[in-house]
This record gives sequence, C-alpha cells and structure tokens, in this order.
Amino acid sequence: MRIVHVSDCYAPRTGGIESQVRDLARVQAAAGDEVHVLTATAGPRGHHAPGEAPEDDDGVAVHRLGARLPFDLPVNPAAPPRMRQLFESLAPDVVHVHAGVVSPFAFDGTRVAVDAGLPVAVTWHCMLDGVVGSLRAVVRRTHWRSEPLALSAVSGAAARRVEAVFDAPVAVVPDGIDLDAWAPAARLDGAAGSAGTGGAAGPPLRLVATMRLAPRKRGPALIDVVARAARSLPPGSLTLDVVGDGPARAAMQRRAHRRGLDDVVRLRGRVPRAELPALYAGADAFLAPARLEAFGIAALEARTAGLVVVARRGTGVEEFVTSEEDGLLVADDAAMAAAVVRLATEPGLLERLRTTAVRRRPVHGWRLTAQAARAEYDRARALRAP
Repeated sequence: MRIVHVSDCYAPRTGGIESQVRDLARVQAAAGDEVHVLTATAGPRGHHAPGEAPEDDDGVAVHRLGARLPFDLPVNPAAPPRMRQLFESLAPDVVHVHAGVVSPFAFDGTRVAVDAGLPVAVTWHCMLDGVVGSLRAVVRRTHWRSEPLALSAVSGAAARRVEAVFDAPVAVVPDGIDLDAWAPAARLDGAAGSAGTGGAAGPPLRLVATMRLAPRKRGPALIDVVARAARSLPPGSLTLDVVGDGPARAAMQRRAHRRGLDDVVRLRGRVPRAELPALYAGADAFLAPARLEAFGIAALEARTAGLVVVARRGTGVEEFVTSEEDGLLVADDAAMAAAVVRLATEPGLLERLRTTAVRRRPVHGWRLTAQAARAEYDRARALRAP
C-alpha cells in the first residue's frame, strides 16, 4: 500500500505527534508499505525546493514543504499547490492526516486530498475541550460535514469530543510504543525499592514525571500537588524527578523553592529517551497532572516499565491504566496529592499496584496501532468507493 502521512510537525521537532507519526511511518515501511510524509517542519538540510528528492528517514520518504519563518514554525500557507502536485505524482492509496487543535498544514492537506478524490483518514491527537462548540458550528456551515472522511482519535476520551464536532462515527487509532524496549527489569525482586511504609521509617517514595514543560501539561500544578502531599508526610518521605524542558521550567523551579521543596524536586531537563527505562527502574510512581491528555505516551512508557501511574480521570490515560488495580486515577489536584500520600503510607498499596503493573502488560504496541490504522485506511477507501 502507498501511504502518505500529512502532519504539521515531524522530526527533528520533539513531541507526541512528531514521534507517533515518525514511528508509525517507519513501522509501516518496515512491513513493506511505500510510505511518504508531507510536513511543514524544517529538516536538518533546510526546506526542500520543488522537485528536490525527499529525505530518506529509515525507509520513509519525507517531503518538507515548510516556509522560512522565525523559530522554524511548521506553517506554510503556500503549500497546497505543492501538495496537489505530490498527490498527483504519488497517487497514494490513502492519505493519513494527523490533526491537532491548530493544524493549518494538516487541514490544507485534508482539503487538497479530498478535492483530488483520494481516500482520507484523519486522526486527532488532541482533546478538543473548549473548542467543540466553535468547531461544530464551522463544520455545520461548511462542506466538511458531508466529506467522506474516516475520522479517528488516539483515545476514547478524545474520540468523544470529535464525535460531538462532526456528528459522525469516530474510531480509535491509539498511540503506540515499542513494548519490549520499555519492559520492566527486576521490579518484583525487591531491587526497585520498598517505599510506601511511612516516610522517614523507610526509603522515600520516588516519584517521576516526564513531560514538556508547557502550560498544557500543568508543570507548576504538579509542584503544588507534591507540596500538598509533602505537608501531610514526615520530612524525607518524597522525591520527585521532573524530566523535560520548556517555557515553564523557570516558573516551576521558583515555585518549588517557595514551597520549600529544594531537597524534594529535581528538574532534570531533557533526558535521552533511551535512558528513561533506567531512570524508571529506580522510581516507584509516575505523575501525570495534565487535564487535556489525549493519550499520554510518556505515561504509557512508564506504565509499561512497571511504574504505578497516577493520572487524571477523563483523559487518554484511561486507555491503559485501571484505577486501584495497576494505578490510581483521580478527579483533581487535591485527589492526586491524596493518592501520593496513600502510596507513601498505606501498607501494601504500592507493592500491590506495582505487581499488577508489571504482570499485566499493556497492549498498546505498534502491532495494535498499525492494525487500527489499516482498518481506518480500509474504511477511508470504502467511503470513497462509488
């Protein structure tokens, strides 16, 4: 099958959509598909001129159609003519568009592909909270409501928002990871610690959070959660390693200092992905404070590594965490702080949850993701059939 992915963002940018599109494309290419990516993200060699050969990204042909803009923003209003040329020359069997709340390049690609009569599958990688009403009004006033699009989202929670916008069936194409790369090592033989026995009476509860330090991920709120939990525990009961970087880092550092957490919170900055399994092997629980988490790739990686994940209800994390069995799902920040206190003090809770997390392996590997994507491609082609 000849597949063309359309995404505003792609490597070398880092983030959820970027990693998922790249990894899915590589998995499909390794399975024998001919895979192309159209993106507005600049590459290491700069932007491609029309007619220039695409990059070979481990078997994936990457066509970079961005414009030269400050900060290498993945935007190019002039891209549609070049998209049209590529669709005509490549003649794909399906176009797979990857959308966020603000995805002008992806939306242009959808429009051009639909106008060209191509089968189109659109996967939403975001939560549409706050914009469902406005998007619904736009869809009702335009032709988008009647277009033959195979709509999907990365989780059931995200799909419900898309269904409210389009009044159409929305499937789930979940994010995926290499499950073997994140398999837990020696987490049930006592080597990973035995927190949860009462703070100063034993080792501290070792918390970790991996995220982009941006407003949507709620890093400052995470500091408040840990501060609230620490106030209910003896000194030395908690540690928190925050992995990632972004515009909220300085604010988080200041807030940790004001809350008296200099000895509790460590902002580690970016850590290579390959080093995270070793970091997780020395941790007990993973905190995910975001309210608008469409899926939660970092949380899935931590869950697969055998950590107890504490996250918000109503997010994509519900796809792979079952509360009170292999993790804890909470309603708000106060409940998240209370969950941390429970893990540090409730006898046997941490070990019970951790044992299930290790033994009940998540199913969200690339095989599941690729199968779900292929089902959407078949649906897109059926919708385009006369």
